[in-house]
Order: sequence, then C-alpha cells, then structure tokens
Amino acid sequence: MSSSHSGNANNNGSSGQSSGKQNSFTALFVRRPVLAAVLNTLLVVAGLAALAGVEVRELPDVDQPVITIRTTYDGASAQTMDQEVTDIIEGAVARVAGLKAVSSESQFGQSRVTLEFNDTADLAVAANDVRDALGRVTGQLPDDVDEPRIIKADSDSQPIMRLAVTSNSLSMEDLTLLVDNEVSDRLASVDGVADVELYGDQEKVFRVDVNQTALASRGLTIADLSEALSTAALDVPAGSLESSTQDIVVRATASLTKPEDFENVMLGNNVRLRDVATVMLGPDDGTTALRSNGVPGVGLGVLRQAQSNTLSISEGVRAAVADLQKTLPEGTRIAITSDDAVFIEGALHEVEIALALSGTIVIAVIYLFLRDWKATLIPALTMPEALIGTLVAIYAVGFSINILTLLAIVLATGLVVDDAIVVLENIVRRRSEGMGPRAAAVIGTQEVFFAVLATTATLAAVFIPLSFLPGQMGGLFREFGFVLAFAVALSSVTALTLCP
Repeated sequence: MSSSHSGNANNNGSSGQSSGKQNSFTALFVRRPVLAAVLNTLLVVAGLAALAGVEVRELPDVDQPVITIRTTYDGASAQTMDQEVTDIIEGAVARVAGLKAVSSESQFGQSRVTLEFNDTADLAVAANDVRDALGRVTGQLPDDVDEPRIIKADSDSQPIMRLAVTSNSLSMEDLTLLVDNEVSDRLASVDGVADVELYGDQEKVFRVDVNQTALASRGLTIADLSEALSTAALDVPAGSLESSTQDIVVRATASLTKPEDFENVMLGNNVRLRDVATVMLGPDDGTTALRSNGVPGVGLGVLRQAQSNTLSISEGVRAAVADLQKTLPEGTRIAITSDDAVFIEGALHEVEIALALSGTIVIAVIYLFLRDWKATLIPALTMPEALIGTLVAIYAVGFSINILTLLAIVLATGLVVDDAIVVLENIVRRRSEGMGPRAAAVIGTQEVFFAVLATTATLAAVFIPLSFLPGQMGGLFREFGFVLAFAVALSSVTALTLCP
C-alpha cells in the first residue's frame, strides 16, 4: 500500500511539473502581452529586412560548374583539329583539381572542350587553374592557331539576352568595329556574363584577287604569294644607337594599312603584287545577317555563366546599355530585342498573385466557419507573420526567392493557420464554459500545447525528406522542403505566443 501511494505521488509530481512548465510558458505571454507583441513584431521586421537582401531568381541554383574552351584554327580539318589541338588541350586540363568529366568536339576550324566540375568547385578558381594549364601547352599548339578562349558556361547554352546595334550614320564595317571594341567588352564585364556573341558583323578585310595566268607566267605560285604576304608586315626591335649625347632606340617597321601598300609588296625579282593581283579593302563575307526594324545592324547575344542569376545579369546589362547609349555616335542606338528576365519576372508575379489569392481565400473560409470577425482576426494576423518570418530563415541559410520557394509559401498558407485555429478554438470553448479571459487563454493553450507541437513535427517530417532527394532533382526540391518546414515551425511559435 505504501509503495503504491509513493508511486502515485511521484506520478502526480511529474505531471504537475510538466504542466507547470507549459503553464509558465503560455502564462508568460498572457501576463505580458507587450512582450508577445514585441517579439512577433521583431519577427516581421526581420522578415521584411531579409526580403531586401534575399536573391531573386527563377529556380534554385542547381547548375553544374561548367567551363568551355573554344579554339579556332582557320582551314584545319576536323581530324587535324582533333590531333593537333583538342588532344593537347584535353591532356593539359585533365589534371585540374575538382574535374568531374571532360567532353570534346572537333569540327572544321573549330575545337570545343567542355569541362564539368564537382558541385563544390569554385568556378572562378577552376577557370584560373584551366588558364594556367593551357599556358603550359601553348607552345605545343600550331603556330597559326588562335589563342584558346575560356568561357564559364556550357557552349551549348543559349543567350539569355539579345541586343541589336543599328546606325544611320556608320557603315557596317565601322559599326562592327565600334561594337567589337566598345560595346561587347562593356557587356562582357557585367557580373555573371560568360561571353558575348556577335551576329551580322562585317569586319574590314583586304581582298587579294589573284590573276592565275599572270602569276604562272612569272614562275610564281600561290605559296610564294602567301609567304610574301605573311612576312610583309613587321614591327621588330632593331637595337639602339648610343653616343655621349644621346641614346636612340631603333625599330624596323613595315606596316600595311592601304591597298596600295599591299600592291607594292615584292614577290620576286622585279615582281610586285600589283603585277599579278588586285587588292581591295571591303567588308568580310559574313555568315550571319541581322536586321532590326528593317535596318541592318550588328547583334549581340549575352551568355550566362554557370551558377549565375539571370535577373541580376539583366539588370546589369540594362544599366550598361544606358551608359553606352550616352557615348555612342549620333544616330547609333542599342535596342534590347529579347530578355529571358521578363518571362522569369512574369512567372514570379503570377506566383505572387496566387499567394495573395490563397491568403484571402483562407481568411474568408475561416470567417465562414467561425462567424466572428474578432476570432478571424487572430489567425489572419498569425498567417502573414509566419510567412514573412519564413523569409528570415530563407536569408539565413542562403536560399533564394524563386518559383519553388514561393510555391512552398503558397502551400504553407493553408497550413500555418492550423495551429492558430486549434489554439483559438480551445480558448473560445473555455470562455463559453464561463472561464475568465486570462484563465481561458492560459488553460486553453496549455491543453493543446503538445498537440500543436506534434502537428508541427508531423508536417515537418513529411516535407523535410523532399530536401534529401538525390541528384539535380534533390537540388531543386531542397529549398522547397525546408521552406515548408520553416513556415510550419514558425506557425506553431506564433500560435503559442500571439494567439493567447
């Protein structure tokens, strides 16, 4: 008998201690409503502050760190490109740290090597390592090959922005020179831009129209003409002349800038280029053409770096275009013809509209069931507070506001009010039984305290596993699952502090 009494006493003591903890927690916010209001207000203020610092993008950052190496060798066949260029580049970059996979493609005059790195690799560091590796094998490449270009993007990627530069005062050759020297370099310097492609450009070139009969009658070949032209223009140091009074630096120069200069090039004994060919200065034969509103021009395509933000790139490019427009010659203008950021912003706006509609509908449904606008006001306050407070968690863990995180907030709209409704309904029931407001708030909240926590833990246990899916799919849903769990957890906090 005595043992039984002792056990009952212990159980009652344990239950009373646990009840006391709950009672003290809920009673604290009932006795000090200003404390509850201040804490929840701070949560809202922190959420609004985080909104200004959170990155906005289309989808979570799931891009693989990718670098592409492009090399041009005019006139070389695909087999020559593969043996003399692509193989050498592949061997040089194979030992770069963090490299996951290498793929290459060789075609007429072009070599493309694509490097895929581990998810944790820093793209800027990887690009520097690749640049160093290529520097060690530059001497092994053919003499006439162009310097390899390193692009921090997949070469198959499409431009996220397209621009057109037109002019009613400049020729196509001068416009191409302007775009190549000023516009493209300025756009390439925008943060997040991997490369700027040109379309419809026509550079100035010297055309040599050879008279085969005149060339053969003088005992010369095309090879002789090519060799003479390749060595005609030079600019080399020739030493210096020193005396007691002066020091003169000597340069040997032979620059060819006009068709007449080329025509005077010596091919052999008393044979000049003008004797066997005609030289003209004109636009190059372009492989692409561009017309903007019926006006010929030069097009630019902005390629996005891997792991960069389309919206921030669009903002930077638009600012650069505004600055360039002030310095361009009269009659020359830059127009943005397409921008992926417009469609992304439109998609985000649609999700924001859905969020506002869902919140309004949830409040309307609560009112239809409670039939009391004062009672409806409480969950109507806790819902936006929990959703705005979720922005603090998004900012703290480095997530972004994107279509999937906004979708998670939309889904959370109906979930975050559950805890507030449970607490509110139990407090109202206690009030209807004749209990005082303060006692009903404390006891009503205490009775559903663990029920609210259990509901929150159950919902979090459902959504958090989505964040651990493998591969790229897991990267997409990582932010979705955690944001839902954050919102549900905050809803329990607001329900147990603000509702009473």
